[in-house]
Amino acid sequence: MTDRLLIALDIDGTVLTEDDVISDAVHSEVRRVRDLGHEVMLATGRSVSMTLPVLDRLALTPEFVVCSNGAITLRRDAEAATGYSRHFIETFNPSQVLTTIRGSLEKASYAVENEEGFYRYTGTFPDTSLGAMSERVSFEELQRHEATRVVVISPEHDMEEFLSIVEAMGLHKVSYNVGWTAWLDIAPDGVNKATALERVRESLGVPKSRVIAVGDGRNDIDMLEWASVEGRGVAMGQAPEIVVAASNESTLSDLDDGVAALLRMI
Repeated sequence: MTDRLLIALDIDGTVLTEDDVISDAVHSEVRRVRDLGHEVMLATGRSVSMTLPVLDRLALTPEFVVCSNGAITLRRDAEAATGYSRHFIETFNPSQVLTTIRGSLEKASYAVENEEGFYRYTGTFPDTSLGAMSERVSFEELQRHEATRVVVISPEHDMEEFLSIVEAMGLHKVSYNVGWTAWLDIAPDGVNKATALERVRESLGVPKSRVIAVGDGRNDIDMLEWASVEGRGVAMGQAPEIVVAASNESTLSDLDDGVAALLRMI
């Protein structure tokens, strides 16, 4: 298919509602567009183990999947037990950034994800947020392992306060994004959904003008800016203003089946 689209969908707040629901309308439109021959894939902050079940629910088998905010890119692999193997991985030493953040957020909870999607964590995380592959360890132990991502949560802070604390830290050697309230994702320097998707786009040979990216969170900003240059960067209806500003198009909210509304025009 010479005119196929590369359609990159965020998961939470985009194809999935806060209640972990994929509506019938979104299911139907994703399948229809897939069957037209377009490449429909996921680009998410979720770990590999938390992403693959969503692929199954959507009945998608794209060539590539972007996980952990761009630090891990999967490629379809018929010989792998899950159908996918790790194609590209970016890691960093989390020791310095953990020490820096703990100086300002001593009561926060911390998690370090490795390239296998295993989390070591301190403190308390919401049920299912880290998946089944996790282990509580000391803060010192967190610093001893290479990371694809560091996660920090601080429920005692509201979003604006949390953002101001994070900005004041000056995390110049890593990339960071704030997700839902008081949730901070930290990735290797210069790594985000956009860097991973550009690599995917080049591998698939899809023109930049044939790219559509859809998301709702601050960790989607780079992806939406990337898509908006020549293609379509689409913000969900409930996205905060800073995310909308990074896009060149908007759709309805997740609760109003915004992804389905967008895909119906294809």
